[in-house]
Amino acid sequence: MVAISRVIALELLDRVFAEDAYANLLLPKLLKDRGVDSRDAGLAQEIAYGTIRHKNTLDSIICLAADRRIIDFDPAVLRVLELGAYQLLKTRVAKHAALNETVDQAKGVLNGRASALVNAVLRRVSERDWSEWLDILVENAKSELESQSLEYSHPEWIVTALRHALRADGREAELEHLLVADNEPARINLVQLPGSGNDSLTQDLERHSVSPIGFISPHGNPADLAGIMHGSLRVQDAGSQMVALALVAAQPVSKGERWLDLCAGPGGKATLLAAIAESTGSSLVCNEPSEHRAKLVSQALNQAGLRAEIRTEDGRTIRGEFDRILVDAPCTGLGALRRRPEARWRRSQADLAELTILQAELISAAWRALKPGGVLVYSTCSPHQSETTAIIERALREFGPNAVLQNANQILHSVAPNFEVNPNRKTLQMWPHIHDTDAMFIAIITKSVS
Repeated sequence: MVAISRVIALELLDRVFAEDAYANLLLPKLLKDRGVDSRDAGLAQEIAYGTIRHKNTLDSIICLAADRRIIDFDPAVLRVLELGAYQLLKTRVAKHAALNETVDQAKGVLNGRASALVNAVLRRVSERDWSEWLDILVENAKSELESQSLEYSHPEWIVTALRHALRADGREAELEHLLVADNEPARINLVQLPGSGNDSLTQDLERHSVSPIGFISPHGNPADLAGIMHGSLRVQDAGSQMVALALVAAQPVSKGERWLDLCAGPGGKATLLAAIAESTGSSLVCNEPSEHRAKLVSQALNQAGLRAEIRTEDGRTIRGEFDRILVDAPCTGLGALRRRPEARWRRSQADLAELTILQAELISAAWRALKPGGVLVYSTCSPHQSETTAIIERALREFGPNAVLQNANQILHSVAPNFEVNPNRKTLQMWPHIHDTDAMFIAIITKSVS
């Protein structure tokens, strides 16, 4: 009988690659529905997420071992092979257990006709370890780019994009450190909502190295933490916390301000902003065009005992006047590859054209809705220059002399003294391997009164 952890891991792979499911949203549901204990849950997450992260490298190894092209494999069979190969090469699972249980899983695919193929291929895979297979792949690579893509399991276009973004930050030599960080499971970050009180609920938690309101969840289910149950703590990446703090720290808050979170779903930054708005006498409008994601915003606010006006408008035609606006724009998500392992295989360069048009339209709409003297923060969970600096440069040309690009590095350093800043730029780029955050980009623009 196949262990429940492997059953769940394979189901997750099937639904991620066949149905475009999101691993980080689906896995908790699968674990809860099956009543899986923490040990099996940990193994299921490790082998499923690891397999997704290393998909292209595993596929290349499987093709070499089978002497076949990737298109020669039935997709369902390939997922079984990927999961088995990952266990053989990247975990401490006993080889006989990984091999035997993977072959048993294969008996449920194609009416059992795949089990002999899976057995033969995985036995060939097991003849070498991970580093030996990598040596072969790197030796056969046609370029340095292909070599890095296979060694660190990133699509070539993403390796190129990350190199360019690091170069703009004066950090090109750190490319391999970033690629390694993308393949390391991210620690679970927590945020303490301002004004929630009861600091005793965080006194035993490790503080995040960057965010002044951030903490690190200890091992285990964060839902079991007293602060989570109390409502004063929420799971949120420290990079996202810094985005919300940037909107508030850009200039002093006056009582009675109106704030707008233009792209509020699923509600993490909105909840933090709502807490800060309540403590400063401001009001918050949360806009999210997707009805489903708008409900998630509402649920997040209710769980925290907070209130905000929720709209479901197209952000490009937003109405009203606001003192502060956050545009956390839809993007490729290349900055969150640690948390969303499938994103690297789901996006392509072709997506950029449509996304950058939308990003430009959203920041333009936000500028029109921003009051004179107001603050606009543009952020993306992507370091890709087409989605970051190129958008800001275009926006500044469009907005004219009333638009002033503030120094986001200095502003965030003032509220987070441990934050490592780049003195050579005004926009801010965070990095997983430096800040232990998602690779969030932040630009702060103010609208002058005259």
